[in-house]
Amino acid sequence: MKIYTRTGDKGETGLWGGERVPKTHPRVAAYGDVDELNTCLGWTLSLLGKDKRLSPLRKYLSLIQEELFIVGALLATPEARRGRLSPPFDKGLPPDASARLEAEIDAMTASLKPLKSFILPGGSPAGASLHFARAVCRRAERSAVALSHSDRLPEGLIVYLNRLSDHLFTAARWANARAKSVETPWAGLARK
Repeated sequence: MKIYTRTGDKGETGLWGGERVPKTHPRVAAYGDVDELNTCLGWTLSLLGKDKRLSPLRKYLSLIQEELFIVGALLATPEARRGRLSPPFDKGLPPDASARLEAEIDAMTASLKPLKSFILPGGSPAGASLHFARAVCRRAERSAVALSHSDRLPEGLIVYLNRLSDHLFTAARWANARAKSVETPWAGLARK
């Protein structure tokens, strides 16, 4: 099978179910942003290596990548066609996915120093990539919210993306702490 189809050469793409829409359609933007987020997490996983101290994070991110495939499929499918999705997409996100993210946030937060100011994104390679993923996640959430103004989205999808951005922020701090990478507090604009 060839990777190129030439069906998108005129600026259109197919949604799940066959409908053709412009590549600028809000649905395409939403699932494209989720795809970009999933790619960021793949990059982060490559940076984690085999460091045993980061094993919980590898487990968390691997499951999140699986869930993001489902989120992307749900966003790529018009509401009228969602009932025709095949497994595992037909079940949608696990009902406890957002609660699980909260539990993982709490577990990581338990070992972190409390925040006393805003921090600048950065730190270790894994921490910096997680901060980047958090920003992409926020964009994916905004795209999903924009789509929700014209199309009904599955229950819990926006909540999941919102919670995921919090998870990625916490994971960045957690990865930086494991790497003994100091967080840089935002101190305002330096004045001379």
